[in-house]
Amino acid sequence: MYAYLKGTIEEITEDNLILEVNQIGYNIRISARTANLLEGIGSFVKIYTYTLVREDAFNLYGFLTRDDLEIFKKLITVNGIGPKGGLAVLSVMSADELRFAILSGDAKAISKAPGIGAKTAERVILDLKDKVSLQDAISPKADVSISSLSGEDTSSEKNEAIEALVALGYSASDALRAVKQVEITADASVEDILKASLKYLY
Repeated sequence: MYAYLKGTIEEITEDNLILEVNQIGYNIRISARTANLLEGIGSFVKIYTYTLVREDAFNLYGFLTRDDLEIFKKLITVNGIGPKGGLAVLSVMSADELRFAILSGDAKAISKAPGIGAKTAERVILDLKDKVSLQDAISPKADVSISSLSGEDTSSEKNEAIEALVALGYSASDALRAVKQVEITADASVEDILKASLKYLY
C-alpha cells in the first residue's frame, strides 16, 4: 500500500518506530539494526515500508534501504519465517551478509537471529539460494562503482578474496563483511584486497 514514508522520528525502540508524517503518527516495526542506524528523535528520515494486512491486524514494517525491503520480502516467503522472523534476521546481519550466508550455506550465521533455529536457517538457505546472487552482495548499492569509474570489473577480485578468507577458516559472513570494508582501487590485486581485509578480522 505504501512504498515509503518521509517524516520526523517521534519515538524509537528496539523494534518500533513512530514516524510523524503530515501530523499523523505511524507505528512502524523495525529491526534492531535499523533502530541503531537511525539518527534519533527529531530527525527527518525516509522509510521504505511493507504493509501486512490481516483480519486482526494492519502492520507496517520499515527499512532504511530498498535493498533491505527486498530481502525482507524474500525472507517472509520461507516457511517458518514470518515478518517477525524476517526482522530478527535483519537485526543481526545486513542484506548483503544474509545473501552471502545463503550462497555459502552458512546456516550458523543466520541462526544467530533470535528465534531462528538451525533447521529454519537451513530452510532459508534451501529456499532462497536460487533467488539471490553473489554479484548483488558484493556490488555497491548507492555509491558509484569502481568498475564504472575505471572501466574494469573488480567483482572477480572481491570474489576471490572472499573465497580465500573462507579457505583460511573465516566464516562466509565475516569474510564478506571484511572485504566490503576495504577501499579497493582500480589496480588492486586479490593479494592486496586479502591483506587489507585481514586487518579488519584481527
